[in-house]
Amino acid sequence: MKKKVLVIDDDPELGKLIEAVLKTLEFSVYQAFSGEEGLKQAYALHPDLFILDIMMPDMDGFDVCRRLREMTNIPILMLTARTHEADMLHGFSVGVDDFVKKPFSAKELEARVRALLRRSTNNGKNNASNITRYKDEILNINLESQSVELNGSMLELSSTEYGLLACLVRNMGKIVPHNQLMHEVWGSSYGNTASTLTIYIFYLRKKLEDAQHGHQYIHTQWGRGYWFLPQEV
Repeated sequence: MKKKVLVIDDDPELGKLIEAVLKTLEFSVYQAFSGEEGLKQAYALHPDLFILDIMMPDMDGFDVCRRLREMTNIPILMLTARTHEADMLHGFSVGVDDFVKKPFSAKELEARVRALLRRSTNNGKNNASNITRYKDEILNINLESQSVELNGSMLELSSTEYGLLACLVRNMGKIVPHNQLMHEVWGSSYGNTASTLTIYIFYLRKKLEDAQHGHQYIHTQWGRGYWFLPQEV
């Protein structure tokens, strides 16, 4: 079955360009020209990937992303001509999985789309160890059902955040090198994503923080990588 990609962008010409690139990959491409229309199509289509512009009238891409994250953890790729770090940080904080800066090449778009879809497909399927569960009085992670609960409430994670957490939990108590994390989550042909990895670890830590106990599950080994440390509560 073809993968479904929903493009939410108010520029019809850009939408046609994206469709031309992705159709060569045998994806089914759907377009919405406003944030509101995109949310309606998201409910109806249940796509495998969202491609989302930041600058749109009425509802900008950040607001659309926030609304999408209320209902799904499907990968979100955001298009932007704004290259400020603050915009990217804000995007990651509301659930964006990756960015493509305008103008972009067909090969770059293809590579990033493939990486996001591969990451989403592989989440929970890597058998690096027999660990499939982690549970303490605060945090409950089930890699088989791909669910994460904090203090009894479901935790909303993007596919990238979940992929990172799953990799760390499968290797619980061991340092996972930067290269291994990037390979498992972003793919071997994705390029240098070290700065992106740092940002995602930052936001994942914030989501896993327990205000009452102040636990931090993800620890850093400077120059080497990260590890998930079980807590004794």
